[in-house]
Amino acid sequence: MDSYIPHLFDFLRRLSANNNREWFAAHKDEFDRLRALWLDDLQHLVDCMGEWEPRLKGRTAKECAYRIYRDTRFSLDKTPYKVYFSASMSPYGKNAHRPGYYLQMDIRPGETGLYGGIWQPEAAVLKKLRNAIVDNIEEWEEITDTKAINRYFPGWISSETLKTAPKGWAKDHPQIELLRLKDYGKFCSLDEKFFYDPLWYKKAADRFSLLKPFIDFLNYSIDEEN
Repeated sequence: MDSYIPHLFDFLRRLSANNNREWFAAHKDEFDRLRALWLDDLQHLVDCMGEWEPRLKGRTAKECAYRIYRDTRFSLDKTPYKVYFSASMSPYGKNAHRPGYYLQMDIRPGETGLYGGIWQPEAAVLKKLRNAIVDNIEEWEEITDTKAINRYFPGWISSETLKTAPKGWAKDHPQIELLRLKDYGKFCSLDEKFFYDPLWYKKAADRFSLLKPFIDFLNYSIDEEN
């Protein structure tokens, strides 16, 4: 059976070229069909992840998937629709601002892939994570600097990096490059052809599993009492 994935990306490209409510309404049936197929695969992904992340067991694809409708209230870009399908598989729920796993299938170069970590945490949480990393640097490096992670999730991805040391830290601190990050995430960049495989969700779950010790470290560091 032919994969629906090429049609999904083709739909997103056409949506990008016609990002308005009239075009979307005229192609709503096509969107609904593609999204239903994608949700089926997303459910398989969540179920596969539940085999090694017990807190994802019983979670549904609809609970993890994000809507395609953009929130334009505070954006200069008023186009109404996203040009990607995305989902968050977090042990704490999709809308919890906690470390977890994120999938994005996007037509924009470099935006498709698998992400694990915490994005733009509150100042108090970021401070707590910085302290946890420094206080447990050997554990941190053992968790994050593995051959498999370096292969699939190289480097760090951060929304913003400080130009200098954060307040209270020396500019020449041994972990200054980590301390300057404002969030902690790993990203596995993927080509859309990765998803042409009917069992792409199994491969994605396997790659996400590499990040479980990292995600666990972030979560128990946040929950740890001062």
